Amino acid sequence: MKKTNRIIVSDRDARRLRVLVDQALHLGPREKEYALRLLGEIDRADIVPHEKLPEDVIALYSEVELEDLDDGEISKYTLVFPEEADVTEGKISILAPIGTGMLGFRVGNEFKWETPGGEMRLKVRKVTANKESGMNLR
Repeated sequence: MKKTNRIIVSDRDARRLRVLVDQALHLGPREKEYALRLLGEIDRADIVPHEKLPEDVIALYSEVELEDLDDGEISKYTLVFPEEADVTEGKISILAPIGTGMLGFRVGNEFKWETPGGEMRLKVRKVTANKESGMNLR
């Protein structure tokens, strides 16, 4: 897991994600591993007030367009809580390796992330905040 840029997370998302991590630590070994990776990302992030989070930063409920730098493929995702994930609808769990990997990056940032299928090199092409879903407070 190599990130070359600093990441930014809103204080609201950081609070909600820490609760999720605490819950996931009591589940199976895979969930615990993914939760600890997410906690590491939160701990290294620049935390900013929610209302000051730049619009081009990937946050919970962001709609994201990523480019695979190895094959040029463009993928679109919405970053959600695990219980809302549905790959067929492009809704990716924050606990999934790629979900954790994209958190906090901005448009134009490039990053590498280890996934079950191997290391991916990705570039953030577009971020759109989904205001409705983002209001689901935990």
